[in-house]
Amino acid sequence: MTTLLQASGGGMIQPLFLIGMVVVMYFFMIRPQAKKAKEQKKFSESIQAGEEIVTTSGIHGKINRVNDDGTLKVEVASNTYMTFERAAVSMELTTAARKKA
Repeated sequence: MTTLLQASGGGMIQPLFLIGMVVVMYFFMIRPQAKKAKEQKKFSESIQAGEEIVTTSGIHGKINRVNDDGTLKVEVASNTYMTFERAAVSMELTTAARKKA
């Protein structure tokens, strides 16, 4: 009789453990990643002409013009311009470069 009670009680712990793992994954992995993506999007929408930036590939430059199609004309050297998507600007590298200056 005691083995029958132990077996039925053990079946309830597994779903609770699985639910607990999903909750922990949400708070430690999914939620921070979504928050970081939201901050990156807000940053890329707020950049304007005249700002010094660093792209995700490590190219440093100054924004010359913000185009209507979501691209940026960036001056990387004297009279040398490149066009980048807004998403190519790295928030972390740009803020690190600003702190150095």
